[in-house]
Amino acid sequence: MTKKIGYVLSGGGARGFAHLGVLKLLEELGIKPYAIAGTSAGALAGVLYAAGKSPDTILQLMKKNSYFGWSSLLWRKEGFFSMKVMEKTLRNAIGKDDFNALKIKLFVAATDLVKGESVVLSKGKLIEAVIASASIPVVFEPVVMGKKMLVDGGVLNNFPVEPLEKSCDIIIGSYVNKMADELNAHSLSGTKNIIDRCFHLAVSNSVYTKVNKCDVFIESPLYMFDMYDVKQADKIFEIGYNTALKHRDKLIDLTKDMF
Repeated sequence: MTKKIGYVLSGGGARGFAHLGVLKLLEELGIKPYAIAGTSAGALAGVLYAAGKSPDTILQLMKKNSYFGWSSLLWRKEGFFSMKVMEKTLRNAIGKDDFNALKIKLFVAATDLVKGESVVLSKGKLIEAVIASASIPVVFEPVVMGKKMLVDGGVLNNFPVEPLEKSCDIIIGSYVNKMADELNAHSLSGTKNIIDRCFHLAVSNSVYTKVNKCDVFIESPLYMFDMYDVKQADKIFEIGYNTALKHRDKLIDLTKDMF
């Protein structure tokens, strides 16, 4: 019986371009997922890949239309940036706005502000769910879905392996928020850098408790890039690819008898 493979893609802003490098290496090895679970940037990469777009195509698409670059966003009177550009990009790229229309099963993690809990979305309206998962608190407006007020899934679950545990035989994780052990005060100057550091300090401990749930855990070293470093997309993509390449032999061994 063919075993099912699941990919977990963490959040991480522009560092999420590394997921695309990982996906490219996996494609080259002939590895195909049964399901993908993603948060924030991982949800964006995941939905486009699950819709049939290649990693290279997604890279170019996101470079042109990325919401990660603050300078490209419109500041709204109520104090939030708008996700309209990203929403339009997804609608044009994906087509049918329904989870069931995807070529690969997708799970999207978001955070319910009202109940203070992590939620996983996998049915119904697709684009709204992905936008909610990627709506960084304070920076973007929460997304209201029914009685839920949703924001970035990374607030409570930046590595949503849970939806894959029962449905997949092999789990491959891509994590893009490996932090430097120590930073100097100069590197923490500025609002963006402080938000970035605080966010990842808050989520890192919970992520590392889940590493043993992955058969392969790919942790790209990207601490030199911040969450909004879209101009470095190609370099981040390459680092993701090269980091995955280091796991090539294990990936081949895990999947060699599956196809």
